[in-house]
Amino acid sequence: MSKLKISCREANHVCDKNQYREATFWEKVKLNIHLIYCGICRKYSAKNNKLSKLFKTSNVEAMDYKSKEKLKSAFDRELAKHQ
Repeated sequence: MSKLKISCREANHVCDKNQYREATFWEKVKLNIHLIYCGICRKYSAKNNKLSKLFKTSNVEAMDYKSKEKLKSAFDRELAKHQ
């Protein structure tokens, strides 16, 4: 049974790996056993899952590079006027 026990630090690491589908089967087994008796890691895992779902369902679009540079230049010009 001691081979199946992991520390909270390792459980959090496996939880993060699991979020990106990088955890092995045995890591997942160890994580689930750990989550049975550790409430703090259960909360961490739940928040991690919620965050993953939010990112998957979000429709965030980033500004393209040229637009960013144009906005930065305009901001710098306005800032220079007020100094």
